[in-house]
Amino acid sequence: MALKGLKVLELAGLAPAPVCGMILADFGAKVTRVDRLGAGHLNYDVTARGKQSISIDLKKKEGVQVLRKLCLNHDVLIEPFRPGVMEKLGLGPDNLTQENPKLIYARLTGFGQTGPYKHMAGHDINYLALSGVLSSLGRKGENPYAPINLLADFAGGSFVCAMGIMAALLERSVSGKGQVIDSCMVEGAAYVSSWLFASRDMFVWGKPRGENFLDTGHHFYETYKTKDDKYMSVGALEPHFYSVLLDKLSLTDEELPQFDDPDEMKKKLGRIFSTKTQKEWSDIFDGSDSCVTPVLEKEDTADHPQNKFRGSFLPGGMPRPAPLLSRTPAIPATLECSVVAGADTRSVLLENGYTGSEIDTLLLQGVVETPDKSKL
Repeated sequence: MALKGLKVLELAGLAPAPVCGMILADFGAKVTRVDRLGAGHLNYDVTARGKQSISIDLKKKEGVQVLRKLCLNHDVLIEPFRPGVMEKLGLGPDNLTQENPKLIYARLTGFGQTGPYKHMAGHDINYLALSGVLSSLGRKGENPYAPINLLADFAGGSFVCAMGIMAALLERSVSGKGQVIDSCMVEGAAYVSSWLFASRDMFVWGKPRGENFLDTGHHFYETYKTKDDKYMSVGALEPHFYSVLLDKLSLTDEELPQFDDPDEMKKKLGRIFSTKTQKEWSDIFDGSDSCVTPVLEKEDTADHPQNKFRGSFLPGGMPRPAPLLSRTPAIPATLECSVVAGADTRSVLLENGYTGSEIDTLLLQGVVETPDKSKL
């Protein structure tokens, strides 16, 4: 796999950092999640496939020393804490990169390492709001709405941070030096949305939210309920695709003009789609350039013919890593998407130069932990 031989430490946190770690693990990196003591089975990392776990008490100086020693033998550190937390522990980038000049220190936060908001709490909706992207999301006459926590947490957080790590690794192959990555979810969400900023003067925009070409402002870019209470997506934006849509519906342009009263056209198209089931509509539109596809529920995605042919989903329903590499494709190490905190404490320490007796001492002192504390 492409990242085979890469060693990554991921400090346990909420969703963005674990998904970043999962991406690296899927492509072959050896990812060790550093959990706090007492986490046990109560962790929320549902994207832990391919990872191992060590539990360390970073409130103790001995625990800090353990992590510092681990960093000497690792290529990447992913940390998700607010600015200053790692510095207070003596684990800031100045310390760790001095001891290991090749270390890539990735800092993944909502508002970044600098600025008046750097210490503020926030969530995806807040980062998306500050990025300028949230203001574009929503239907006509309604408040902006956040698309779950996809754009800032994962697109602008996990994946942008992973891209930064890859770039730093490539540069390190030339310079031999690591560097610090300031991965800010506000900026990541904005960067992912670069086309929105660059296209603001194009004809597809220019009207209030929910009245434009691509934000449900027109009937030819919308979702519609079917007879069986499922949905179809319509994206017949270009005239030549719209003509195929009309042909499949046995309609003329006079009967359903592409550019007419959007509300009336939506009502008319909605009535049409309500007359058949999702499968019936799929049978009509599949294989055509109508830009019409079924809106699949997550549990149905793996069995769709297109996804099934490509093997787009793993057994159990998780998405297969993307993109596909021809020679060194990502191969998830395990389909198990959770790992018990501290499950690999002993083996990780042994791999990094600790003796069995030293590990027993650390366990007795409560510096590190295994799931079964009685087993030394």
